Amino acid sequence: MQRDALLTQDELDFIRTMQHNPQLNVRDASSSLLVNGGSQIRDLLTRLAANEQVTIQAQFENQQITFPLHLEEDEFHALHLRLGVPSIYEGGPMVRPWRLALEEPVALDNAKGQPSALWVHEISFKGVLLEVRNRTKPPKGFSLWFSPSGYERIALRGTFERQNEQGFYAYRLNQGNTGETERLRQYILQQHRLSHPALHL
Repeated sequence: MQRDALLTQDELDFIRTMQHNPQLNVRDASSSLLVNGGSQIRDLLTRLAANEQVTIQAQFENQQITFPLHLEEDEFHALHLRLGVPSIYEGGPMVRPWRLALEEPVALDNAKGQPSALWVHEISFKGVLLEVRNRTKPPKGFSLWFSPSGYERIALRGTFERQNEQGFYAYRLNQGNTGETERLRQYILQQHRLSHPALHL
């Protein structure tokens, strides 16, 4: 290789490997949306998504899944409708966010990564059911980190709602950061896929 070459042979080999990898440069089919209803319907959806919150809703058994539609502009300034991370609800006497019941409780961590006395038993994108350990009084609110095994930690902020019959404490989540909310929704969606594989084929 020439002395003034910009890339080493290892770097060139890496780039060639990346170019021939079939997993790369494949669009995420779950986030794209192709509208085949003609230009009038496409234009209507585009105008609505630009000015209002537009969602697509699906029913599956006793569950309701709502996908938000977002308008995005590509590098050629063309507008595309994209599906956002869905909100999953479950039916019953009243419709409520689908709650993931953890097989093993997970301690909420402080900013330094040390476990607190609050342990997550169930979680949804709107709330969390906590066990309070070490005989401490449940706080009126918390700002801690949820660190499930194998996932990047997610910041959670909760406000006390009530105590249930089993002695657990329900907290309403009020995420200030939309990025953290999206990461929580993504985590819950991944767990929903594992719990309901037939729905996510």
